[in-house]
Amino acid sequence: MFYSLLYSLADQYIVFNLFKYITFRTFGGLLTALLLYFLLGRWQIRLLQRLQWGQSIREEGPAHHQVKAGTPTMGGLLIFFCIFVSAVLWADLRSAPVWVALAVYAAFAGIGFADDWKKIRLKSNKGIRGRYKFLFQVGAALIAAIFLYHSFPADTRLSFPFFKMMRPDLGLWYLPFAIFVIVGTSNAVNLTDGLDGLATGPSLLAYISYAVLAYLAGHIRISNYLQIPHIPGAGELAIFGGVVAGALLGFLWFNTYPAEIFMGDVGALPLGAALGLLALMTKNEILLILIGGIFVLETVSVITQVLSFQIFGRRVFQMAPLHHHYELKGWQEPKVIVRFWIVSLVLCLVALGTLKLR
Repeated sequence: MFYSLLYSLADQYIVFNLFKYITFRTFGGLLTALLLYFLLGRWQIRLLQRLQWGQSIREEGPAHHQVKAGTPTMGGLLIFFCIFVSAVLWADLRSAPVWVALAVYAAFAGIGFADDWKKIRLKSNKGIRGRYKFLFQVGAALIAAIFLYHSFPADTRLSFPFFKMMRPDLGLWYLPFAIFVIVGTSNAVNLTDGLDGLATGPSLLAYISYAVLAYLAGHIRISNYLQIPHIPGAGELAIFGGVVAGALLGFLWFNTYPAEIFMGDVGALPLGAALGLLALMTKNEILLILIGGIFVLETVSVITQVLSFQIFGRRVFQMAPLHHHYELKGWQEPKVIVRFWIVSLVLCLVALGTLKLR
């Protein structure tokens, strides 16, 4: 909105020329989302407490987590509000990729809301049945995948770090691949959201990383210099990445240990889905393994645990996902969280470092 309203005045007032630059609008969007959450966060917590929308803790988890029962949940609602308002204010509203990113975020937030609402209504940690939840996710991801295949970026080839000439074309297989990336990342972030701030920190770092990648992919000179695919229009996605990062930073103020509020599925599911979408839109799908490395490790730990128990009758970890394993080994919750954040930061830096090694 600011771009449309104010950049047109640049001829009369040179200061408005700033709105031409994606970098300026990205930082503006980040700060707007951050301030919005700061302003509304405490009010949201009091409202959720009054409505008694508290978290139910699964009995299968570590016993000491039961003290967290009743902590306000559905903090993801305000995250989405801050993202949507900030993106509308700072992005170019003619940008189809931004609207697609917002639509995917909204769709998965809707699925998460339905799941959280059922848990609250039944006062249980069991929400929508897994099969239905998965089908809704696949349906939403399919619509996004069809848009990507036919409209943006109309490129079904994959890019591999370190191998600039290696770009296999998936053709029609791009559709199931895109669905896998979006749904898989959505559920991976949701699995990671088990400790105070654990999913928030790596998500924040991942969105900042993809904001950088989106800016580079959308800039023809820089993308040619780095020998990465140039994606016309991808630059505006940097603003989307920035506003998500700002909203998460504001949320982390209240979600850090000991958490005053949880994001719930309405927060975790869309964060993962939109992250997967950014990876697809910027043609950095493979880098998602590094940038979302913590989410990958958490998911692999669950899959490994299930398969090992079913095939061999033995558990590899004391408890899955991985963060619970370290808790049961004696690590205090803040230590697990901060160390996972450090690993995530290192992985994001390594992923960005591959840009010069192609």
